[in-house]
Order: sequence, then C-alpha cells, then structure tokens
Amino acid sequence: MAAYGLYSYIQSNKRRSIALLFGLFVLVYVMVFAGALLAEALTVNAPVDYLLRAAEFDFIKALPFATVGALVWIVIAYFFHQSMIDAVTGAAPVTRAQEPRLWNILENLCISRGIAMPTLRVAEDDALNAYSTGLSEKQYSITVLRGLMNALDDAELEAVLGHELTHMRNGDVQMMVVAVVIAGVISFFGELIFRLFFQASFYGGGFRRRGGGDGDRKGGAGLVIIIALVLIAVAWILSIVIQMALSRQREYLADAGSVELTKNPDAMISALRKIEGRGEITRATSAVMEMCIDNPREEFANVFDTHPSVDDRIAALIKFAGGYDPGPLAIEPPREEAPAEAAPPEGGPWGEPAAQPDAQQGPWGPEPAPSPKDEGPWGPKPR
Repeated sequence: MAAYGLYSYIQSNKRRSIALLFGLFVLVYVMVFAGALLAEALTVNAPVDYLLRAAEFDFIKALPFATVGALVWIVIAYFFHQSMIDAVTGAAPVTRAQEPRLWNILENLCISRGIAMPTLRVAEDDALNAYSTGLSEKQYSITVLRGLMNALDDAELEAVLGHELTHMRNGDVQMMVVAVVIAGVISFFGELIFRLFFQASFYGGGFRRRGGGDGDRKGGAGLVIIIALVLIAVAWILSIVIQMALSRQREYLADAGSVELTKNPDAMISALRKIEGRGEITRATSAVMEMCIDNPREEFANVFDTHPSVDDRIAALIKFAGGYDPGPLAIEPPREEAPAEAAPPEGGPWGEPAAQPDAQQGPWGPEPAPSPKDEGPWGPKPR
C-alpha cells in the first residue's frame, strides 16, 4: 500500500508539474502582450481603451512569431543544453578506467534495479554537489563534483546517485530543463523590454505624439505604461514561483526514491548533512544550481528558494523512511599520502651487478665464490 501511495503521489506531482509548465509557457505570451502595450503607449498618445485594442491587435499578429521563437529556443536547448551546462561547470564525461569507484557504484545500482545507465560526468570542483540532465533516455547524464566524491563514502555516494536516478525515473529532469529554458525566455524578453523602454524614455525624446494629445490622452498612455510594467514584473515573479514549486516537491520525492533504490535511509541523511552548506558552485548560474541536489543560494529570506532546507528533507526522510540524523557533520580534509621512498638502485654506479656479500674482491672486481667441487677435505683448495 505504501508503494502504491508513493506511485500515486509521483503521478499527481507529474500532472501538477505539467500544468505549471503550461502556465510558465503562458507567461511568455503575457510578456509579449506587455511589450505590445509599451510599444503602443510610447508611439501614440491615446485613451486607454484605444491603446488596449491596438496592443491586442499587435499581440495577435506577434503570436505566431512568439510561439515559433519559444519552440526554437526549446529545440536549441534539446540539442545543446548539455554542452552549455558543461561549459559553465567544466564537467566532462568519464570512463570506468578513469573513475572506477564512481562508475562501479552507479553501474551496480542501475543493474540491481534494471535501469539504463546514464552517461557519467565529473566536474573538477571542490563543491559538494551533483546534478542530472537530459531530455531523453539517450541524453540522460549524471554529473558529480570532485569535492563530493572526496567527502562521501561509498554508501553516501550511492544514495546521491540514487537521488539523481530518481529524478530521471520521475521525469523531473526534462521538466526542469524545459522550465529553465522557458524562464530564460521570460527573463530575456523582460530585460529586452525594460531596456527598450528606458532608452525610448530617456534618450528618445519621450512620446511620439499622434492625433493631437490632450490631457486625457496623455494620462491614458501613462496608465498603459504602468500596466505593462506591472505585467512584466508579475510574469517574472510568477516564473520564479513556478520554478520554485517544481523544484521543491521534486527534491522530497527524489530523496524518497533514493531510499527506495538503496534501502539505506541513513546514507541519504548523512550525505545531505555533509552536503549542507557546501554545495555552492561559484561559476554556475542560478539555472544550473536549481538542478543540483542542493542549492545553497538563498533568495529573499528563503521565500523563493528552489530547494527545501536540509532539515526539512531529513525530517521527511525520518518520518516516512526511518533512519538516524547525526546532525551537522564536519568533513575531514583528504589525507595526503607520503610519497614512497625510492629503493636504492641495485648494482654499481654504472649499472653493473652488485657484489655478493660473501664474494672476494680481486683487482678487477669480485671473484666468483668457490664451488663445492673445489672444496678439499681441509677447506677450499688454494687457487
């Protein structure tokens, strides 16, 4: 019954996530309409109803172009998102020969559960973090940072890999990549519109007047500008809230899925305690950090955090899966092994064979030891 409950919860979360993604896509159109409002208000001084109708007409004309543009953006992300993320984090694919420990842990976990093994990548960064990417099974990839590999033991590392595999099984990876792409479109349009507006306002000489321009008309243009700016701000804030809603719930489910795969809640809990506060990837963008197992970046006093706190995640694990919380954990720096002392070279300075301890030295080097046949009844025969 518990397994059925978890499965139902995952399916419900997928339905909610699809609805949120649809809402995120609608925000692109809101941004386009706001741009049309600004364009009309900066071009014509007219009553509000006239400007709204003109903006609606412009929006209908721009609708196909906005849709195609957003879809092209998603197609580009489908083929190139991995290379773009790798360029930001410095990750590169590895083989079994290069990283046997990490490879074997992931392979054993995939084989035991009948999961196709994703591409394995390692980023040379001291941060304690990992993330998964890909929009299809052939593209699935798990990236682990070097700092995480050095700090976690095998059981904890297996728990983190199980967490990322769960994201793939639940379809979280595709949703987050698409969400990040659409949010990028919204941010791009928002910044573009703001830049065009301020340039037109401060460097373009103000409004371009058409059709007279009494006080009512001037006031109408100003009000429409305010409406457009409010729409842009609301669309931007809602895009952040939608990403937060997608991220927060999926982390709880991925933690639970990791315990289901590994049967080891203690390992997941101790891994989270070690990762806590140590996952900052300095050169990564906020979009990349949203896909990591932990995002330590705080936004507006945790209101817009994309990840639940480690304490909340551990509390959920203990409540539903059991386990022991050791509390905050210190991490010992990796031990540096002393270099092995070189063995003294055998032989002489020119590489000749070393003299045997019992060999007699002659004028031209060591003389051969006497053989048993040279022995007489009273000792070695004289030479």
